Amino acid sequence: MPGKAAKLLITERQQAVLQQLTHATTTSKRLSQRAQLILLAFGGLRNEDIALHINLERHQVGIWRRRWANAFARLTVIECTQTKAELRRAIALVLDDDQRCGAPPKFTPEQLVLIIATACEPPEQSGRPITHWTQRELADEVCRRGIVASISPTQIGRILNEAELRPHRSRYWLNTKEKDPETFARQAQTVCDTYQQAPERYQRDGTHTVCIDEKTGMQALQRIAPDLQMVPGLQARLEFEYERHGTLCLTA
Repeated sequence: MPGKAAKLLITERQQAVLQQLTHATTTSKRLSQRAQLILLAFGGLRNEDIALHINLERHQVGIWRRRWANAFARLTVIECTQTKAELRRAIALVLDDDQRCGAPPKFTPEQLVLIIATACEPPEQSGRPITHWTQRELADEVCRRGIVASISPTQIGRILNEAELRPHRSRYWLNTKEKDPETFARQAQTVCDTYQQAPERYQRDGTHTVCIDEKTGMQALQRIAPDLQMVPGLQARLEFEYERHGTLCLTA
């Protein structure tokens, strides 16, 4: 009868990352399965029990347990010295397949760099009437420039994913109007001092410090028909058209 395998070591942060990999919808099935394997091994289960639970062979479970045990010290160093994103990438690399020899790459490193550089340019710079690159538009553009002879939108998606580029996503940022760094530093210091001194001023003099901000362009919209609730086999449906009831500005 096979004996019980040694319990693996996992830190709290490593355990959190493994749990995220297990439940994330964007994680590949292979990576999610192996992350679950390590968590079950940490819980003290035997290899044969883990194999039955995640539908793997017992010797495969042993391979990944040994892979994790050999990488634990290195992962701990990364956890203590680098960001959570770096730790996640390191764990994913430990649980990934080894590099295998296969067909030579279709695109050279120079071509890949040029494709990524094109993706980082605004589409209007290439004369395209769009605000964000799509995989199909980008594939057409790199072919038009002669970077590659042909490439599919799916391959473009793989390249962007490996480079962690997401043209369809963006976030706001505030660009300071004051370009002189010394002047900006004095202005920022004044604001910070005001916040820090606010409690003392209130306790000493009863002075209230007030901060005001506003949210502009809030549209009051109303659908022209009520929503249709979901039923078995059919998701909830929202009316496409709406009526406008003016625009509001909220000052807080």
